[in-house]
Amino acid sequence: GYHADRWKKLLLPYSSPTEAYFDTSDQDPFCVYNYLLDITTWNKSIRRGFIKVKIIDYAGNAVESQMNSEASTFLQYKRVKILTGFHQDIEKIAKISLTFSTKTLIGPKHKLRILQMRLKSLNNPKR
Repeated sequence: GYHADRWKKLLLPYSSPTEAYFDTSDQDPFCVYNYLLDITTWNKSIRRGFIKVKIIDYAGNAVESQMNSEASTFLQYKRVKILTGFHQDIEKIAKISLTFSTKTLIGPKHKLRILQMRLKSLNNPKR
């Protein structure tokens, strides 16, 4: 991906036509900060659902990701990588909260047991 303020000088030197796609949010200032959520689950049975991520800094400021439109499948001891985006960047994360949802109105509610989790900033890979 390219930052919106730098895409022209990166893509215009190519002589062939170039397509560019930009991630934006529906909230001002319309930028999206992308993170890769890498989790390994512990459940014995298969779980399908959606994960919403909430990150909080040391001052108590919080931002939530949008829920993905496509459900993920979680198997025992298998890693799942989910691309998630936030409309605000939090530099020093104090707490991470995950909400698992199956988006069903009826039926039993399931828990998703997480063995390992890593959240990596794609905009600032050194974090």
